[in-house]
Amino acid sequence: MKPAGASGDRALYRITDAMYLLSLSRSVIYEQIRSGRLRSVTQGRTRLVPASAITEYVCLLEEEAHHG
Repeated sequence: MKPAGASGDRALYRITDAMYLLSLSRSVIYEQIRSGRLRSVTQGRTRLVPASAITEYVCLLEEEAHHG
C-alpha cells in the first residue's frame, strides 16, 4: 500500500515531502519521529523518511482507527 502521491522509485523522502504525503505539519512530523511512531534516517545533516516508514505509519493510523 503506497500513500497517495508516493512515487514507486523513491526510497527516501525529505521532511517537506513527508509533510505533503501525510498531510501533517512539520511539528507533528517531528513529534511522530521523536515518539518512534514514524521512522527516519539521517544522511549527513539531512533527516529523511523511508518510503516504507510512511507506509507503516499509514497502516498504524488505520489500525488505531479500527481499534479506537
